Amino acid sequence: MAAQEYKLKGVTSLALSPGDKQQVEVEGIEGGKVLLLNAAGTIQAVGSNCTHYGAPLVKGVLTKSGRLTCPWHGGEIALQLRVLRLSGLTMSNLACFNGKTGDVEDAPALDALPVFKVTERDGAVYITGEESAIKSSRRKPNFQCQPAADAQEKVVVVGGGSGTLGVVEGLREKGYKGHLTVISKEGYLAIDRPKLSKTLLTDTAKLAWRDQAWFKSGAVEWLEGEVGSIDFSDRFVITKSGDKIPYTKLVLATGGTPRRLPLEGFKDLGNIFTMRTAHDTQEIVGAIGEKGKKIVIVGSSFIGMEVAVATSKENTVTVVGMEKVPLERVLGEQVGGGIQKIVEGKGVNFHMSAGVERAEASASDPSKVGAVILKDGTKLDADLVILGVGVAPATEYLKDNKAVSLEQDGSLKTDHHFSVLGLKDVYAIGDISTFPYYGPGGGGKHTRIEHWCVAQNAGRSAAAHMVDPSFTTKQFIPVFWSALGSQLRYCGNTAGGWDDVVVDGDVAAANFVAYYTKGDTVVAMASMGRDPAMVQSADLMRTGSMPSKSQLQQNPDVMAVGVPA
Repeated sequence: MAAQEYKLKGVTSLALSPGDKQQVEVEGIEGGKVLLLNAAGTIQAVGSNCTHYGAPLVKGVLTKSGRLTCPWHGGEIALQLRVLRLSGLTMSNLACFNGKTGDVEDAPALDALPVFKVTERDGAVYITGEESAIKSSRRKPNFQCQPAADAQEKVVVVGGGSGTLGVVEGLREKGYKGHLTVISKEGYLAIDRPKLSKTLLTDTAKLAWRDQAWFKSGAVEWLEGEVGSIDFSDRFVITKSGDKIPYTKLVLATGGTPRRLPLEGFKDLGNIFTMRTAHDTQEIVGAIGEKGKKIVIVGSSFIGMEVAVATSKENTVTVVGMEKVPLERVLGEQVGGGIQKIVEGKGVNFHMSAGVERAEASASDPSKVGAVILKDGTKLDADLVILGVGVAPATEYLKDNKAVSLEQDGSLKTDHHFSVLGLKDVYAIGDISTFPYYGPGGGGKHTRIEHWCVAQNAGRSAAAHMVDPSFTTKQFIPVFWSALGSQLRYCGNTAGGWDDVVVDGDVAAANFVAYYTKGDTVVAMASMGRDPAMVQSADLMRTGSMPSKSQLQQNPDVMAVGVPA
């Protein structure tokens, strides 16, 4: 359908100051809306909803420089203006789009925002665009490619998760015209993995971010297989089935392997599950069946807590944790204790400061688990057990490789481009990467961050560096979200430690903000029911203008700082 001109309802002029925005209806299109904004002096109209989960962008944060941030779990749009020179890919962990082209630059969104021409005349304002783009508030990024048969460049990506999406889409968007191969052992295309533990979705077609036709349009060869070893000298990836796939540049994105408990019963009894893949979720949902099951979750991590909430309806769910309160290591005792009360309100039981002794077989079926025995002798009956005790970097295929020096935790040390130190043309992203972190309190310390968004952004950063080695990664602020009875938003990182927390509000009522500090510096924050405080904080941290601990003790409302620069 050809572009048409449409009148904006109730708008008589484009008198917006830098950082101002407003959502307006489009006359003649039922349900049609756009977002008018002034980004650093350029007034334009864009799609009104974030292309990740559809959050209304008018409720987000727009900086004076044109950075528009989704109010939910961090989908962010960096609307870098037509009048500005695009100076490189930011690693903000908030979905970013280039305002000049609408192309995606950062996770978690994949589809671009449409940008519409704006005209003011005769006391009215008009936009020019296609009805479908206005209604959908999204546009597919530039991905199509057909490499020449004699193209010499061949990028191989090992792994099929979020980081891989960032690599392949980043490469094509940046103009890479060579061959592109993905090797994945998961048995399906890249999915929205966070939904597994948050909602227990099992349909991989519904979970997939892109379908097979999409990858085919970008000439991405998607191979099913598991890497067995890598010949870094002759540049071959060797699969366990014996296939040798050559590469000119290699990206390792193999993710994490869920840890299991080396305790009696946990190694051999059935109905003991981990939560990482869609296959895991399918098995868990199958074991729950018609509900009414006794479920024991070992581990009070984010995964464990999310699964507890997701399975609590019509089941008896018990969480066993070694900490005093859930999530204590990340969120502290006060916030973790409040979240425990929220989750208890969903009917979940807790045994905290507890250790697991063994798993016992079911009396009715000795091949399956029947109970979990704690070290104090407590017996927890169980129809199934779900382990949420962390993940280890999935780098088993590198452990005997003399060309590689793994970190103590099994990860690969990289530079800020995610290029593996000591190896040429090899990148590591996602859960297997330990990279320098320069956010507040980071100081460039090498850090491993297990976030879905970090992995995808690392993939985009590596892609940009492969296409243009002069590319410079900017400072980024990690963001993640968690479904814990209410939506938790979190930004920053405490890799360098934290010594105090400033809490405003009632955690147990799911209405609070908590600022984690080291000295007088805020290094991270968490919130519930305070949108868009998290995205405001992420922007302030990114620009070095986050209020100090002492300032927040006087006024904990981070929105009072005003529009970020």
